[in-house]
Amino acid sequence: MAFNHYAKIKRILDDQPAGWVIKRIDEPTSSLSFKGEVRQFDHYYRIYDAHEHPIKYCKFQQIERLAAVLKLPVEALPIL
Repeated sequence: MAFNHYAKIKRILDDQPAGWVIKRIDEPTSSLSFKGEVRQFDHYYRIYDAHEHPIKYCKFQQIERLAAVLKLPVEALPIL
């Protein structure tokens, strides 16, 4: 089974108390695919707990993939 960062984020959020939020950070970033391809993005997202502290390992680029793993529409995510 391949590692899935978005599944890991879901497991982390399952253990978080209510009140976490997602913030869009408008800075360039990149990610490395399992095929060895580097993908460039002009923004990324980071998830913060209810006390506004970043949650470890909860930085990602594709909001649609997170929504799919959480089985929620993108509109239902707490994005600031």
